[in-house]
Amino acid sequence: MAELLLRFDGNVESSRMVRLGGDFAMLMFVTAPEDRIKGLRDALSEVHYASYDVHTRLSEVSDPEESSAVPCAITVLGADHMGIIHQISRYLAEQGLNLETMTTEVVAAPMSGSPLFTMSAVVRVPPQLEVGDLREALEFIGDEMGVDTKVFAHVDEE
Repeated sequence: MAELLLRFDGNVESSRMVRLGGDFAMLMFVTAPEDRIKGLRDALSEVHYASYDVHTRLSEVSDPEESSAVPCAITVLGADHMGIIHQISRYLAEQGLNLETMTTEVVAAPMSGSPLFTMSAVVRVPPQLEVGDLREALEFIGDEMGVDTKVFAHVDEE
């Protein structure tokens, strides 16, 4: 993939790569000179038909978020059951929070081996929502679902 991008003067501005189940997934934000984009997309399309699922779309480089949004980290830990992601993400969406990252996993609990759900996320809290209110609401939702939720300040790594 890197060689193909290089052939079209493409530059990976940001990426995430992970193995999920038995598959390897890549998500990339790539920039390229405007006159090379069509050729790059065509070449990626050929890779798609050869052996991989490749999807492209044109996007614009966005300006950084306004600084009034407060970055916060959220963690969730507890016995795995259906609906945890739904309940948490529904609340975040209702409050107008921008999700920057989210990672979830089910692992074996250390002592019992029971399925243990873990989630970590980084969100941008809009100025109209107090971080304390977010913390309190997620603790309430967590209590209803039997999971522990934590909200704390997040320092951007940029």
